[in-house]
Amino acid sequence: MVYLALLFFIVPILELYFLIKIGSLFGAFNTIMLVILTAIVGAYLAKQEGLRTLYKIRENMMQGIMPTEELVDACLIFVSGVLLLTPGFLTDTIGLLFLFPATREIIKDYLKRWIKYKIETRNYYIDL
Repeated sequence: MVYLALLFFIVPILELYFLIKIGSLFGAFNTIMLVILTAIVGAYLAKQEGLRTLYKIRENMMQGIMPTEELVDACLIFVSGVLLLTPGFLTDTIGLLFLFPATREIIKDYLKRWIKYKIETRNYYIDL
């Protein structure tokens, strides 16, 4: 709970800092337009990736295969869409990292290791 409180306190401060710094370099209007542009492009890309993942899920389900990887992809794409629609450059950067398949694979591998560690330290076992 402390981490969540820190997240909600530190992220907006960092976003404001970056917005002010970039605004002083490029001007307020250009910075606002850039934030709006990243939201629009990010929403479009998230929709495209989400639809592609949805088709993969449907295809796997029709073949009787449990779409575990695709479900994790769908969750990460959803988080990416939320981050990209949130105004700011830090959230946009993280959102883009979650959106692109190459970096999403790295994030998924990290999440798998983290979940496995959490389960194993509590005397539970799961084979990811």
